[in-house]
Amino acid sequence: MPAPRHKYRTSDFHGYFPAGVKWLLVSNVAMFLVWYLGGRPVQSHLLTVLALTPELAVGNFFIWQLFTYLFLHGGFWHLIFNMLTLWMFGTPLEQDWGTRRFLKYYFLCGIGAGVCDIAVNMALGHWRTTTIGASGAIYGLLLAFGVLYPNQTVLMNFLFPIKAKYMVMIYAAVELFMSLGVNSGVSNVAHLGGMLIGLVYLKPRLPRLRLPDVRGPYRQWRMHRAKKKFQVYMRKQGGRGPWVN
Repeated sequence: MPAPRHKYRTSDFHGYFPAGVKWLLVSNVAMFLVWYLGGRPVQSHLLTVLALTPELAVGNFFIWQLFTYLFLHGGFWHLIFNMLTLWMFGTPLEQDWGTRRFLKYYFLCGIGAGVCDIAVNMALGHWRTTTIGASGAIYGLLLAFGVLYPNQTVLMNFLFPIKAKYMVMIYAAVELFMSLGVNSGVSNVAHLGGMLIGLVYLKPRLPRLRLPDVRGPYRQWRMHRAKKKFQVYMRKQGGRGPWVN
């Protein structure tokens, strides 16, 4: 019987490569090999057709770029970090959700991150800025993992043990800070966008937050007061009270 959706739980890694994660890993690695082995002519063509550029995606209606940019990576370490994170945090999520829901969530976060990236670049007048990489979707996975497995101990940056919920908070704070600073060549807006879309998607499925009952003490005081008044009344009527339990 599957675990309840709203119950916090711990993850495991039985079945190291579920279908969705495996398909994404193979697709990204294959695309990177085409990119790397093809040299500059192929890279230039892929950037024009598949990378996310506001001038093309909006101006020329290259809408597919919101999907295809997720499969392009500019360097070996860019690919390795994203794919290791995909495997580490995507595997338990797919095992919990199933392949169909996992892929739906992954691409919603990735496409949503792309929309956020385009919107900000257009607002700043950067119509020719090109964005590539699966990081928007990956950050959505990090957000989901931190929400569903908040007390699971993970290796932040594959080095430092930390609870998942704190890792997600730190990543979100760093991305927000970086997005307000000098342009580093990294689309921090896409990272934040992926996390935001993930949060919106998960919100209806989150356990309801029980706020403290601030009126509780006042109600108890009124009940105690009414109880004493009733006891006094019953004594005047010849009863022996107390009658209220």
